[in-house]
Amino acid sequence: MNTHAPHIRPIIRQLDESTANRIAAGEVVERPASAVRELVENALDAGATRIDIAIDEGGKRLIRVSDDGCGMTAGDLPLAVSRHATSKIDGSDLLAIRSFGFRGEALASLGAVGRLTITSRADGDDAARIAVTAGRVDAVRPAAANRGTVVELRDLFFATPARLKFMRSERAETQAVADAVRRLVMAEPWVGFTLTAGGREIFRVDAEQGELFGALQTRLARVMGRDFIDNALPLDTERDGLTLTGFAALPTYSRGAAVAQHLYVNGRPVRDKLLIGALRAGYMDVLAQGRHPAAVLYLTCDPQLVDVNVHPAKAEVRFRDPQAARGLIVSALRHGLAQAGHRASSTVGDATLAAFRAEPAAAPRAYQMDYRPSGGAIRAALDLQAPDAQAGFAEPPSARFEPAPDTPPPDAPLGAARAQIHENYIIAQTADGLVIVDQHAAHERLVYERLKAQAEANGIARQALLIPQIVDLPDADCARILSIADELADLGLAIEPFGGNAVAVREVPAMLARLDAAALIRDILDDLADQGVSDRLRGRIDAVLSSMACHGSVRSGRRMGADEMNALLREMERTPKSGQCNHGRPTWVRLRLSDIERLFGRSG
Repeated sequence: MNTHAPHIRPIIRQLDESTANRIAAGEVVERPASAVRELVENALDAGATRIDIAIDEGGKRLIRVSDDGCGMTAGDLPLAVSRHATSKIDGSDLLAIRSFGFRGEALASLGAVGRLTITSRADGDDAARIAVTAGRVDAVRPAAANRGTVVELRDLFFATPARLKFMRSERAETQAVADAVRRLVMAEPWVGFTLTAGGREIFRVDAEQGELFGALQTRLARVMGRDFIDNALPLDTERDGLTLTGFAALPTYSRGAAVAQHLYVNGRPVRDKLLIGALRAGYMDVLAQGRHPAAVLYLTCDPQLVDVNVHPAKAEVRFRDPQAARGLIVSALRHGLAQAGHRASSTVGDATLAAFRAEPAAAPRAYQMDYRPSGGAIRAALDLQAPDAQAGFAEPPSARFEPAPDTPPPDAPLGAARAQIHENYIIAQTADGLVIVDQHAAHERLVYERLKAQAEANGIARQALLIPQIVDLPDADCARILSIADELADLGLAIEPFGGNAVAVREVPAMLARLDAAALIRDILDDLADQGVSDRLRGRIDAVLSSMACHGSVRSGRRMGADEMNALLREMERTPKSGQCNHGRPTWVRLRLSDIERLFGRSG
């Protein structure tokens, strides 16, 4: 319903500066965590090596950020609290941005909605202080201070009471501040930080020493935990003017939500759909349903190749060549996971040890991997269609192993097979303990990787449709799907223009003969609109290959001889991603001898 009176001409007015500042503050300062992030970024831009943050009542009552950076002079302070005044850029090139801040709005916005005080001293100058209350700027006054800057913000949003109604509890706001600080901490290993809430120190890290990779590793161990680093793969690659470094966790070290994913572009933490999609694509077919990878990735490039001025909070970026950025992340992750070979996370072994320990009957067990039953349901359904489980390896060709020596080398990572229990679990002795292997899950991954390699080498077989499927689309969608026709053809889906706003599907992948091509094309178009790229068809093909691998793998309940078990272990050691099955579950767990001895009280 139109509530505007058509006969009344609206009057255009110039908003006063105070109102304009409060509106701008709504974009820049969403909550206390936003204010803390802006102030800490300013401190980092000032070259600080130590930053201390103190908050009270979740930041609603007080936010104080102190740094030992370059500081400001008395003459700088009035400009610092005015809008669109900044030392970060000169305005000649908005793509040559090498700092966190550049818009010159943060301090003015904070002063518009709260009580802001800035005390600062630069080398060779006296300290000075300026105060801003609800947009009213006081005169600069002399002060006593060391080199650096202290910014104190009290009573956030007191000048805009309506915003206070949207504030969450003190605990929630404190947690949001801590999360914002940790995201910045992980990209600045040579800077020390403290965070105090209500007079209680809740977070402290000192400046790290050493070269970049080592300093980052130490800093991430402090912030993300030692388990993350112990189970993470280092990444360091460069292509097309982009450099990717960081750490990506093994698939079996996964989380129930995307809380352990941290992405940075030129040191700036971002939550960008393109990069998040690339991270997800890099782990495609190695994660259990509902699980999320853990990773900290740093993408750096010439500022001219990325625009950071596309989001009020600078949380999203736009690359000049988005597919180059996505491709670098996906290929680096897939290569790193392949190089990890048969590795599985140490937390899987920890969970196994915990299962051996006596626990109160009512105590719930907590495991790193919280699997859903879908994989087992799939396996059970496929078992009904599979050949006789006792038919042996000679039945499906994919279930044959290469000949292996009777005695495995003494340093074989997965050791020598010693027994099979419950016709499904292989017990192998290693140099420092034992491993337990799920024979069906392990062989399923081996066969799956072979099938993928064969499909890659020989191409995806296509089946021509007797009657082409005609898909009507809007103009823009028709052009968009035809722009990737060559890529779809490589995956077995042949499409061509059909006149007007329609495309004709002439061929489909042979393994997807019952494919609903119209639904698939619309799903791909949704992916393209949301992420600029789609892995949907590749995912469906991989799902079929995965089912074929499950069908052709050695079954649970199949008795195996020592030579067969050892052949399986050796092939696992040679095969990428064999540490988890096609559904993301671990294929083996390790128990160290020292841990086993502790279970029996023999450790000392």
